[in-house]
Amino acid sequence: MKNPFRSTRIFIGETIGELQKATWPSRIELRDSTIVVVFAAAILGVFTAISDFSLTQVVILFTDWVS
Repeated sequence: MKNPFRSTRIFIGETIGELQKATWPSRIELRDSTIVVVFAAAILGVFTAISDFSLTQVVILFTDWVS
């Protein structure tokens, strides 16, 4: 019977090896990237809110006009 823990141990060992090969961002790079992501998310949120409000008002205008 095959030992199930052997394959798990191999997987964890290979995962650790790959993570050690990765290049990790510096604290400054991480901070700058976080600021860009937060800013982009805020802009997208504002755009979505304005678009939703505008389209809602257009639909209300047309439904009032037709009624």
